[in-house]
Amino acid sequence: MSDASPRLTDVGYIRDLLDRHGFHFSKKLGQNFLINPSVCPRMAEACGAAPDTGVLEIGPGIGVLTRELAHRAGKVVSIELDDRLPPVLAETLAGQDNVSFVWGDCMKLDLPAIIAEQFGDRPVAVCANLPYYITSPIVMMLLESRLPVENITVMVQKEAAQRLCAAPGTREAGAVTLAVQYYAEAQTLFGVSRGSFLPAPNVDSAVIRLTIRKEPPCHVQDERQMFRLIRAGFNQRRKTLLNSLTAAGFGKAAIAAALEAAGLSATARAEELTLTDWAAVSDALGA
Repeated sequence: MSDASPRLTDVGYIRDLLDRHGFHFSKKLGQNFLINPSVCPRMAEACGAAPDTGVLEIGPGIGVLTRELAHRAGKVVSIELDDRLPPVLAETLAGQDNVSFVWGDCMKLDLPAIIAEQFGDRPVAVCANLPYYITSPIVMMLLESRLPVENITVMVQKEAAQRLCAAPGTREAGAVTLAVQYYAEAQTLFGVSRGSFLPAPNVDSAVIRLTIRKEPPCHVQDERQMFRLIRAGFNQRRKTLLNSLTAAGFGKAAIAAALEAAGLSATARAEELTLTDWAAVSDALGA
């Protein structure tokens, strides 16, 4: 049961709080603060926050999710870019001694060093309400950095959730789907309506959990080349791989030979391939 202050999801309180601190929502930063009291407790539970764990949060807003995490986790470290928020968070998180902040852009910070310094040997999860405009870059940065975390539980735009958690071979699947699948097991947990935010966005959201794999589901000699192939294939997904990869600068004869070596048809398209197929094509191409 949450014992976070219900005022943090009360629209009147939030407006008064922000007015007192001269704060105005920034469209550039994609700021939409949660006002649905049921969402953050579910997110905090889903990421596994517990007394012996640490949680890294990205973008605390006014601290609604931060409080829920602080009531469960041993330590919470929250990264925030907006330098107008410190006085707001000092008020809303007063008394939460297990919460600390790192001020800066999560895309530019040394997250492995922050995790090592702040959490020591604790098991760590990432939990965040991510801005829509930078969801995929943040998710991919977190995965590619191979952070020592157990899961990444985030709220994202509904369409982004469908793409990140899509089954291979479906219309929703794309290059980012396969990248996520390589690093983690993805699951959509629950939907969140647009009315759950202040101000309300024009789209609905969903909470997803990416459980980090200890080993990738396939082995490939050159990860970077495999993902370059995947991006090229999905950039022109209506074309055959022979044509889309050739258009991306790979030699046509080499692609044809690699497809044959991987046991794939010359007329195959990107969405037909599994991660294992992509790895086989990449390995057959060599360097």
